[in-house]
Amino acid sequence: MSTDLLEVQGLRAAHGQLVAVRDLNFSIERGEVVALIGANGAGKTTLLRCLAGVHPSAAGRVLLDGKDITALLAHQRVRRGLAMVPEGRRLFDDMSVRENLRVAGDHGRPGDWTLPKVLEALPALPPIIDRPAGALSGGQRQAAAIGRALMTNPDVLLLDEVSLGLSPLAVEEVYRNLAHLREVGRTSLLLVEQDLSRAMAFADRVLCLREGRIVLQGPAESLTREAVTAAYFGVEASVEAERPLETQP
Repeated sequence: MSTDLLEVQGLRAAHGQLVAVRDLNFSIERGEVVALIGANGAGKTTLLRCLAGVHPSAAGRVLLDGKDITALLAHQRVRRGLAMVPEGRRLFDDMSVRENLRVAGDHGRPGDWTLPKVLEALPALPPIIDRPAGALSGGQRQAAAIGRALMTNPDVLLLDEVSLGLSPLAVEEVYRNLAHLREVGRTSLLLVEQDLSRAMAFADRVLCLREGRIVLQGPAESLTREAVTAAYFGVEASVEAERPLETQP
């Protein structure tokens, strides 16, 4: 039986005449952590928004647990088990963290991610649970946004620009929370991260996107920083790894 939880087949998306995602094919296994990297304008956010159902795809299919969800709206995908933490977090600032989490839970699906479980998995949240979201630091807002997404009980969690705009201390805090989440092992993660070293150290697998195409992918432990940097910037270079790398034209 296939262990693939999320499958992307020939996905294509555009902004008007500008093609941002070009016929992508990849999959994510259950419990796997995949880092999506690439320069600004590579198509990373558009890809995540397509998967979440908030940007239309021009072609291709998205399958979740073997079922085609390509035609479903964003809220319908949430109820099937796919949630996104968008860039900018987008919390309800006039509501407490607790209220933000409960609103998400009310619009999600039943499952193991209850409020106590989310607070246990994200240790940054209990001390701030009754603070207004608008009064939180950047790292706290990111933790609250992750917790809000978990309250919908996703099988796949999409995280856009995990460390963007955060201080080094806040980034450390966010990744400590993600590490706790990873230990639980219930949810697959696809995260966009600009910090290449951080992405390669945290993820099981890395996908490098350039001009809407996957130009390099492979297990994080088998990729050199030089190979990923070359793919990231489009530099012609020989790519070596302990295991064969998968590439797409």
